[in-house]
Amino acid sequence: MQDKNNTQYFKVEKEPEIKVKDVLDIVYHALSEKGYNPVNQIVGYIMSGDPTYITSHNNARSLIMKVERDELVEEILKEYIKTNSWQ
Repeated sequence: MQDKNNTQYFKVEKEPEIKVKDVLDIVYHALSEKGYNPVNQIVGYIMSGDPTYITSHNNARSLIMKVERDELVEEILKEYIKTNSWQ
């Protein structure tokens, strides 16, 4: 029986943080495996916010919805600039 006079503690375990780059990689491969054009599907998702552009295969849809769309664009742009440096 619990003591009603003392404060009870409740601890929620956090899910491990997954990097945006890793989310994009998982989603890209899941879309490819299912026969979709990953670039078109990811662009469709970013532009519309509609998660049905992303397959649920390998939990890709759930993963991409944990990341803000502007973070996806930021990561894609950073990688583009890194590989196509104009300097």
